[in-house]
Amino acid sequence: MNMQNSAAGSQGVNSEGTRSAGIPSAGATARNAITVLVSTAIHPLSGRPCTSRNDTLALETARQLSGGTQRALHVGNPQDAALPDYLAFGASSVEVLPETAGGDIVAALAEQVRGAKLILCGTRAQSGEASGMLPYLLAAALERPVLADVLEVQLIGDRAKATQFLPKGRRCTVTVALPAVIAVHPLATAVPRYAYARRVAGHIETLASPMPDTSATPASPWTLESVDRVPVKLKAPDRRSGHARMLAATAALSRGGQVVSEGSNLEKAHAVLAYLREHDLISL
Repeated sequence: MNMQNSAAGSQGVNSEGTRSAGIPSAGATARNAITVLVSTAIHPLSGRPCTSRNDTLALETARQLSGGTQRALHVGNPQDAALPDYLAFGASSVEVLPETAGGDIVAALAEQVRGAKLILCGTRAQSGEASGMLPYLLAAALERPVLADVLEVQLIGDRAKATQFLPKGRRCTVTVALPAVIAVHPLATAVPRYAYARRVAGHIETLASPMPDTSATPASPWTLESVDRVPVKLKAPDRRSGHARMLAATAALSRGGQVVSEGSNLEKAHAVLAYLREHDLISL
């Protein structure tokens, strides 16, 4: 039922109203200059499919940077009921790369976004493994820098100026050369706005690009076992007074540690062991 001619690069509409598209050209067009990776989630109360808040913030950030010409890309089911909501949040279309059993998602995404100068996504998905590793794995595959926990982004020539989230209300301003991968923090300043008219005007496109098969990849030497007990986190006892601890909670005060950046690996290991022994964290 697909009327699309891959060789000619035209688009067609199938019987269900979704479109199919061939593999996008490798060149970075104006529309592909900024690409947003979006995922879907399950609402914790209703159990219905919904958009990921983190990816919605990334989409709104991309809209502000590109003037609405960003590209939205999703890996999964083109019939997912949550995808049209991304149209309502400002994506003119959502391109879907169908997921196959044993397929390498990172390799497939890297092939699709290689021409983009800026790739935006949420810090982690709200479904599946939700490991938060995708931005780092994708950046490694593309050999590009990656910035995490970004609140705001500005494009200045061939660079991006970003404000990163830090604990205790602190912020860090970082400038990175493009192309780059940026993971948007859940507390980003962007404010997504839902418009039903955009949902009706937009469309879902199914990409015909094959996903690399990794089913023949040798099995990992790691084995998964059930957790018998919760791991105990090593933490040095805090012997400061209550007033000192209160000040430390409201200000960026030093905790008395040290940074060992010089010396051999053996000397650094001795410094770590000395710290653990000093605070009775090990009995070696």
